[in-house]
Amino acid sequence: MEGWSGLLAPKPLKLKQGDEDDSDDEEELSERLGSSEAMLFPIIGSAVLGGLYLAFKYLGKEWINKFLGYYFCFMGTGCVWSCLLSITKQILGPAKYKATPQYRINFGTNSKPLLKFRLPSLVLLPISVIPSVSFFLSDPKSAVMTDILALSFSHTALGTMKIDSLQTGCILLSGLFLYDIWQVYTEWVFGTKVMVTVATSLTIPIKLLWPRSVLTFLSVLPRPEKGNSTMLLGLGDVVVPGLLVALAYRLDMHLRRKRIMKESDGETYFRATMVGYMVGLSMAFAAMHVFKAAQPALLYLSPSCCLSFILTALKRNEWKYVWAWEDGAEEEKERKEWEEKQKQKEDKST
Repeated sequence: MEGWSGLLAPKPLKLKQGDEDDSDDEEELSERLGSSEAMLFPIIGSAVLGGLYLAFKYLGKEWINKFLGYYFCFMGTGCVWSCLLSITKQILGPAKYKATPQYRINFGTNSKPLLKFRLPSLVLLPISVIPSVSFFLSDPKSAVMTDILALSFSHTALGTMKIDSLQTGCILLSGLFLYDIWQVYTEWVFGTKVMVTVATSLTIPIKLLWPRSVLTFLSVLPRPEKGNSTMLLGLGDVVVPGLLVALAYRLDMHLRRKRIMKESDGETYFRATMVGYMVGLSMAFAAMHVFKAAQPALLYLSPSCCLSFILTALKRNEWKYVWAWEDGAEEEKERKEWEEKQKQKEDKST
């Protein structure tokens, strides 16, 4: 668990210009979400879901799925490549990875390289095209390729989005908790269960698919549309709780750096939140089998993930610190201090 959870670890802050030259890749850009952005998620989600439902109703499923299929196949190549590259870096380690040959594409003689990449990046690129091409050519769509692309999208989303605090995580999950219930169980606006209709109509790789029965595994897995023999989990049910799980891992690293947490404690908050996610997902599956109907997964995932995080903080007597902690605040302070020092040096030189 510890080795692979390193994919969620915060990257070191680059303050020296020379550090950029030693690396083959530019620092990945990430968007840190605050409480105000978290409050907008249910509103944006409702607008997107309603728009898709109306598009299916008036334009037809075939054209919408074809258009979105082109887009997600194109984006899927980049996401699969990014995912494979992250795994390769984790397997090789920083030293071995940086020892691989590096290639640069320059424009002019003294300009900064337009593009720089290492040998693994070049080797993995053609491999990354295979899932998108296989998904695009298969009819009906392959569940295997759907899952590969969906997992890659999830990996990319978790790498580019972060929440800044436990408070934001609770606001986000609570808002989507209510949003999921409203969208699945009510027929207030359109006279039908919009989320279920859209989820079952889309054939693009934004959901995870697997067979309901192990006995039909081999016959069902390649073709998700074969009857009603597959179950699905939307990527929102993976990415949204995943943001809190990733925050828990970064909190563990922060507490370890501050020596508040012992090395022997391991990834306390990360493991607790992961257990909470697995418990919530198991409850959602159980409810689906009992009631023989689609279940809003966040109805179970939101409270289980939040409670596991909060109860761990209470048990360790760290509740006040954890609730007030803001991810990235220290890095921002260091960056401002470094920029101030650089400005002072420039003033002295002039």
